[in-house]
Amino acid sequence: MATNGYQVMDSDMHIIEPSDLFERYMEAKYAARSPQLLRVPGKRGGAFLFEGHRLPSCDVDNPQRMYGMSGHADAASAPMRAHGYDGPSQLDAMDMEGIDVAVMYPTACLYVPNGINGIDAQLSAAVCRAYNNWLYDFCRADPARMKVAAMVSQHDPKEAVREARRAVRDLGAVAVYMRPNFVNGVTFHSADYQELWATLEELNVPVGFHEGTGSIYRQDGSEFGDNRLMLHACSHPMGMMKAMISMICGGVFESFPRLRAAYLEANAGWVPFWLGRMDRDYELYREWDAPFLTMKPSDYFVRNCYVGTEADEAELSSVVDAVGNQNVVFSSDYPHHDSEFPHSVTEFLRNDKLSDDAKRAVLWTNTARLYALG
Repeated sequence: MATNGYQVMDSDMHIIEPSDLFERYMEAKYAARSPQLLRVPGKRGGAFLFEGHRLPSCDVDNPQRMYGMSGHADAASAPMRAHGYDGPSQLDAMDMEGIDVAVMYPTACLYVPNGINGIDAQLSAAVCRAYNNWLYDFCRADPARMKVAAMVSQHDPKEAVREARRAVRDLGAVAVYMRPNFVNGVTFHSADYQELWATLEELNVPVGFHEGTGSIYRQDGSEFGDNRLMLHACSHPMGMMKAMISMICGGVFESFPRLRAAYLEANAGWVPFWLGRMDRDYELYREWDAPFLTMKPSDYFVRNCYVGTEADEAELSSVVDAVGNQNVVFSSDYPHHDSEFPHSVTEFLRNDKLSDDAKRAVLWTNTARLYALG
């Protein structure tokens, strides 16, 4: 397809789950405990009822707030909305944006099951299997262009290993999706997750960390209650900072040097600061707290990590000046309220502070390397 001569691979495009997803895909054993997705007609989002909890998602809880899409995006997405955001309409959206290939991440399932601590591990794993099976069918509209990022349970890392293997083997998944939060208080450098990281390294698929502003446990910014401005501003970059330092300074990338991790939908402006902070503290405390590391934290970032950027990130050129362009990947964030749809790609290309080589790297080359898509 190529837009203005640029191939585009979207590292983080979203789907909208149908309200009957779990009715159709949940295993019979767990059907009575399935998440219940509630929708308001004409609204993009919904809310989940799951195991006695109500998790907000998008428009339902407060439709007059910022959850609604901007006027141009709302009008542009009307045809997709009219078709229930199905697979063929997702392809239409990709064509409107000029996106050749996209990796699909959830919307409502940003919250269920991994937005709640203490969920029964077998139930959590069943929810993940149901979602992944549905996503596989969704992407069959054009599997060459639409790629599966499989959700795995963070309530039991051993179940995550099993589902990662199944999803890659049977569903063609090119990544696993996890929240950056420490579900059940388990950090990513704990022994619990070692088998999962070894498995992803073996399978040659990355972990894509993606935050969702809404959870039952306390996430970064929860202190601000219903103030979406403060909660959203805090939750995404701060959650990613914690996930990254756990993976880098906790020794995960030292133990699994071929493992790749993407930190998505927090933009990239926080990265130079965080790498500098980690490098300085590494020099101060490595003898006591990280004697197992053989490189500076920033070197692990270069080797193992990728960070998402969106069309409206004014700080991107400064990030590229500070850390280079080889670890930055493009995201449209379609069809979420803060996306630039249908102008994400064209807006990105208007950034005259980026070189042509940098634009090509961010729009295609880096994302293809992240997801091992050639």
